[in-house]
Amino acid sequence: MIQKKVCMIGAFAVGKTSLVSQFVRGIYSEKYLTTIGVKIDKASIEADGHTTNLVLWDIHGEDEFQNVRMSYLRGAAGYLLVVDGTRRASLEVAFNLRSKVVENIGHLPFVLVLNKSDLLADWEITREDIDPWNSAAGR
Repeated sequence: MIQKKVCMIGAFAVGKTSLVSQFVRGIYSEKYLTTIGVKIDKASIEADGHTTNLVLWDIHGEDEFQNVRMSYLRGAAGYLLVVDGTRRASLEVAFNLRSKVVENIGHLPFVLVLNKSDLLADWEITREDIDPWNSAAGR
């Protein structure tokens, strides 16, 4: 059986915990829960007749008071970089986190996740804002 560590990183309150909860337990709650440190969940997925166990590390959000500890990403197969579409500042945090990961850990596969699609009318991020990620993902 294959086991892979996948980290969730991003700015404070972008919805990392909600995404993990929805994926692992199929539950969405509007109640906000701040992650302190890291919260670890497990989920199994089937692909091509093989089961892969995912160990999901939901890492606290980065803000002006707290930085994401890069050591949490050691041994990860990749990471999800979560952005709140209603907060342009969360995209800037994502750009900075991506640079920190490359500098401290190296190039890991990542997926940029634009969260809060249920609030599209309030979005501050446009397609042009994320175009630089197309080239970054290919490196």
